[in-house]
Amino acid sequence: MCPESHHDALRRSGPCPRVQAAQKHRGHGPLLQGRKQCGFGLVAAMFLIIVIAGVIAAMWRISVTQTATSSLSLQQARAYQVARAGLEWGISRFLNDEVCTASPFAVPGFDGFVVKVECPSSQWVERDDLLEEGPRNIEIQNILATAEYSNAGSSDYAYRQLSAVVEKSGEITVAPGEEE
Repeated sequence: MCPESHHDALRRSGPCPRVQAAQKHRGHGPLLQGRKQCGFGLVAAMFLIIVIAGVIAAMWRISVTQTATSSLSLQQARAYQVARAGLEWGISRFLNDEVCTASPFAVPGFDGFVVKVECPSSQWVERDDLLEEGPRNIEIQNILATAEYSNAGSSDYAYRQLSAVVEKSGEITVAPGEEE
């Protein structure tokens, strides 16, 4: 008998009694009789599950990164506005002859932000080359405002520093009895 006809004879005769008894005990019964099990469908299904899980994980990671980036951009914009408010406060204090250096303080409407305003020593310049005006004293002041949110190293840390140079002029007054 050739090998092909031997296999055909085995197929027609069905599984051996031991296999048939084992299948009944495993709960498969006659369902698997005559079916050849290859396992390719299981491999393909596992591959698809893994690929889909990888795509979902990548999309989730991109979403988290995008959310964190937009949140940090918003905090940086708010830090800029807080530093700008501190700078304007310092300029106003300087122009009104008040002390413009302040310890860190909170700006209303910007919860969690702290601004620190510094006014290092100013310079005085005497100008007498102005054509239409008499001699003038010009005070030049550098004002530095630093805004911070949270602590350095934290994931939502925002920091912004702005500076401005402001000049204020006034006439040079000569005391009575003194001449230049």
